[in-house]
Amino acid sequence: MVRTAHSRQLFFDLGHRPALEREDFLVAPCNREAVDWIDRWPDWPSPALAISGAPDSGKSHLAAVWQERSGGNRIDAADVGDAMHDVSPENRHWLVDPADKTPDQEGLLHLYNRIAEFGGSLLLTGQTPPARWGISLADLASRLRTAPVAVIGQPDDELLGGVLVKLFSDRQVRIRPEVVSFLLPRMERSFDAASALVEILDRQALSRKRPITVPFVRSVLDFPEDG
Repeated sequence: MVRTAHSRQLFFDLGHRPALEREDFLVAPCNREAVDWIDRWPDWPSPALAISGAPDSGKSHLAAVWQERSGGNRIDAADVGDAMHDVSPENRHWLVDPADKTPDQEGLLHLYNRIAEFGGSLLLTGQTPPARWGISLADLASRLRTAPVAVIGQPDDELLGGVLVKLFSDRQVRIRPEVVSFLLPRMERSFDAASALVEILDRQALSRKRPITVPFVRSVLDFPEDG
């Protein structure tokens, strides 16, 4: 089961890498639509689905969950032209992550058509929905207009707190609740900012050989005493 934002029981991985299993994803109103579309696969109304959201919003995490579930192949936007030759009835589910800056619109069109021909599925991720990708190829724009788009919005406090806990957990750091409570009202309200904060604090903690406490966070980030 996908864990909700109420959950604080996150898994620890060996080494510094994100935990990308389905149970590690925190579900909240801002990403519920995207999760629901992933859960609906393969019952999509179009061969393609697009997921859009800010950096570190969870697009690639959900894409990894879908890839594991579908057995799909992940490719970069620059390689879509070559990938179409590998599509077959046995190899018909594909992920382009990210897809919003593809330099090969014709290649993406051919990949879409080939996947559709074999009854496959194509998952596309981007910071914005396909309508804002600047697609100049009319046939590709037409096909992408038929694809459902799930937009991941900005997080509320509860989800952002869960994201902070998860990001520290990915780095093998058990963070105390009072540190999360201290950070939430003082940080920028975005997934990207949460990722940057965790990186800074973890790096400084390792460098100074100190635990991450509220006084430590205050000293690293130069927060005033009154918050």
